[in-house]
Amino acid sequence: MFDGGYHVAGLIGSGDSFVIRDPHGIRPSYYYINDDVIVAASERAAIRTSFNVGENEVLELMPGNALIVKENGDYSIEQILTPKERRACSFERIYFSRGNDEKIYKERSSLGRNLSETVLKAIDNDLRHTIFSFIPNTAEVAFYGLIKGLETYLNRIKVERIMSWEKDFDEEKLTEMVNRRVRIDKIAIKDVKMRTFITEDSGRNEMVQHVYDITYGTVQPGVDTLVVIDDSIVRGTTLRESIIKMLDRLGPKRIIVVSSAPQIRYPDCYGIDMSKMGDFVAFQAAISLLKETGREHILQEAYGLCKELERTNTLHAQNVVRNIYKPFTTQEISDKIAQIITPTGISAHVDVIYQSIDGLHDACPNNLGDWYFTGNYPTPGGNRVVNKAFMNFMEGKNERGY
Repeated sequence: MFDGGYHVAGLIGSGDSFVIRDPHGIRPSYYYINDDVIVAASERAAIRTSFNVGENEVLELMPGNALIVKENGDYSIEQILTPKERRACSFERIYFSRGNDEKIYKERSSLGRNLSETVLKAIDNDLRHTIFSFIPNTAEVAFYGLIKGLETYLNRIKVERIMSWEKDFDEEKLTEMVNRRVRIDKIAIKDVKMRTFITEDSGRNEMVQHVYDITYGTVQPGVDTLVVIDDSIVRGTTLRESIIKMLDRLGPKRIIVVSSAPQIRYPDCYGIDMSKMGDFVAFQAAISLLKETGREHILQEAYGLCKELERTNTLHAQNVVRNIYKPFTTQEISDKIAQIITPTGISAHVDVIYQSIDGLHDACPNNLGDWYFTGNYPTPGGNRVVNKAFMNFMEGKNERGY
């Protein structure tokens, strides 16, 4: 009867216990069994570390299945719900799950590597005057992947240049070419004790101003471009209130913020507390564009449709909020987001580059649950929540959509 994503464990009065997983496999679920213990957790790495076992010894509890353990220690794996299309959450791989899981590590690296061509195009392939860094701490692995992609390009250029010289070079010329590197510096430094993403709304804006600091003396003022990668951009608050201001103190000609995740456009209702439409900087960008282009009627039409669906008790039937984004390209919304996260008084030009949906699926092929980015919810409850969240926004209600 449950609509949603879940990995639930329980203990009942007889001493029997159980673990069940939702039929879409939205939330992760793993278990390990030996002669002494039966253990379940939502992350493979937690079990591997605790019991010092190999990857293949920790098994995935499949969607719709239950691990049932009797009081005497007997156990069984039973299918108690009909499995549906697998829609495992992609945000687990991007941000929430432990990065020391070998599969997640590779996927986060791939997310960064998949952005390398787009970044090179944005900087006109000018690696000599570009510094790359990351916004700690969860974007670090994606950063390594981005650098690997850039190094592949640079090495190819080195070979082409050296081959074109034929015999017209000396040791100094060859040494200079071979020693060219992608410029890397740790620009932003984060106080690891502060987690603004999970901070109460009332304290987040004040906190983000104190979370980050910068490394001075790393940038050639007025010459260098700074490229910094983050795992995702949800609200844009930390970028606007803290990071962009601090990076601008270094005097870069340009700041490019790269997100290893696509644009977060829609709320979640399967375990991640992102349910207020007005919080999403992508939604703010779409609203601004509608107003600037004289198409505010689209908002009212969407609100009217939501009210009609609510009246007929069919709010779950479709995702109406998709209509808000339809008039604009992904690039148009990215450009508007860049404007929104740029504080007043900033000297550097600010751009934003997002992961593509195809790039996400390529990097995380087994976790195709992408409703945050596409609005394609795996269950009817998702549509109900996104529509309710939009109605709350239109009615000025600062509350969750569920």
